Amino acid sequence: MTPQLVLASASPRRAHILRSLGLDFRLAVPEVDETLKPGEDGTVAAERLARHKAESVAGAFALPVVAADTMVLCDGAILGKPSSPESAADMLRRLSARVHHVVTGVCLVSGGVAHSGVEWTSVAFGPMSEAEIHWYVATGEPLDKAGAYHVDGLGALFVESVTGSPSNVAGFPVSLFRRLVRQAGLALWMAGE
Repeated sequence: MTPQLVLASASPRRAHILRSLGLDFRLAVPEVDETLKPGEDGTVAAERLARHKAESVAGAFALPVVAADTMVLCDGAILGKPSSPESAADMLRRLSARVHHVVTGVCLVSGGVAHSGVEWTSVAFGPMSEAEIHWYVATGEPLDKAGAYHVDGLGALFVESVTGSPSNVAGFPVSLFRRLVRQAGLALWMAGE
């Protein structure tokens, strides 16, 4: 099959979601500085980084390019990927028995024009004991995930409810992506239209 777009991401979860949508794509891993600006709002940062990732590889391809960036927000703090097992445990303690928000920025560059937006989802965690936190961190799963958990993995054990887009919590909000595809005038699922 001929690729329909480029996914500017190293995330296996985002690639899995695009495959599940029946899309054929190429991968291009963007090399961008993901450092947050001092005092930057998580929503602004997610959209800015998604745009930066997409635009950084768009010039190398004739195909549309899509990129995303996900942030976990709890009490006004941005919980990125943990820097250590201790950092992951601290994040999980913050999330235990609380509601937090997942915000993902998505950017689609097509024909040199960037279309972007953000999706918000609320996630309620059940209480986690210290033993559960240590066990979960020891599995290694939290160590490369924003907020130190994976909703489609072992982290699902602690999620009590999701309000909003479930795919957003996995890092790629499908409904927002579809809106951006329509804004760009693309018909990825209707070949020949």
